[in-house]
Amino acid sequence: MASQDWFEKDFYATLGVAKDVTASDLKKTYRKLARTYHPDSNQGDAKAEAKFKEISEAYAVLSDPEQREEYDQMRAMGSGARFTAGGQGAGGFEDVFSQFGQGRGGGRYQAQDFEDIFSMFNQGGSGFGSGRFGQSTGGFRGYGGPTRGADVTARTTIDFVTATKGETISLQGEDGKPFKVKIPAGVSDGQKIRLRGRGRPSPDGGESGDVVVSVTVRPHPVFTRDGLNLRVTVPVTFTEAALGATIEVPTLGGDPVKLRVAPGTPSGRVLRVKGRGVQTAKGLGDLLAEVQVAVPTHLDDRAREALEKFHELEPKENPRADLMAKARG
Repeated sequence: MASQDWFEKDFYATLGVAKDVTASDLKKTYRKLARTYHPDSNQGDAKAEAKFKEISEAYAVLSDPEQREEYDQMRAMGSGARFTAGGQGAGGFEDVFSQFGQGRGGGRYQAQDFEDIFSMFNQGGSGFGSGRFGQSTGGFRGYGGPTRGADVTARTTIDFVTATKGETISLQGEDGKPFKVKIPAGVSDGQKIRLRGRGRPSPDGGESGDVVVSVTVRPHPVFTRDGLNLRVTVPVTFTEAALGATIEVPTLGGDPVKLRVAPGTPSGRVLRVKGRGVQTAKGLGDLLAEVQVAVPTHLDDRAREALEKFHELEPKENPRADLMAKARG
């Protein structure tokens, strides 16, 4: 930037800082603005690119103590006046620049004045300004380090038993090569497993991205998950529920267990089998067996007669009386 422009540009206003701003606060403000308007963060936005050029020019001068002093003195002498080319005014303009030891053709700062810009972004830019813009390093590093590689997403469908027990499976990567994925015990449907550093490499020496595997669990015909617990619905006959019985209940991937049904057990009662649920590093769940009284759909004559006799003998209380009372409020 030619120093003649210093008369016409208010760098403090460009950066939105006071004239007595400290170097530390100036740098913080510039970094915030640069992240906002950097071309890599605003692809195709000409206004953002122009704004970035303005704040870069302003910071390059104000961040250099010597140039900032010259700028302040020049602005004070010029009092904000505009000088036109030619005539006596032009001569006076030349005298001003001779005082600061520089020609009218350009300013003193060179590529090194942008050093802080590139230490922040450390990358090739859009070709405007001097310095390292134009050196390709693979993309915008962002504040605080080089670019992280992109994440890669993958999907897998596993059976219910694999999800509860855990297993190491193989998936095919983007390059066609297989890679191993450890499925932890107790993984749930829709859960994502992140493999650190197994994604795409960084374009400029940063850390690689991750592989994010989305897991779909096929439903089981008998069992469902309830946290670390397994649920199963167990049909019992009317007589088993009414008189009590010892029944067998299936377990996931193991032998059935015997479970006592107390006399008068209604449908919906849940019986618990300790320690037969899902085991993970967080703990061990239980097996929850929900009793469901099975109503026979076909009765022979003797069974029907027996039930009719029972109906005559059973208590005459209405099982829905409490429900109807509550419904009436």
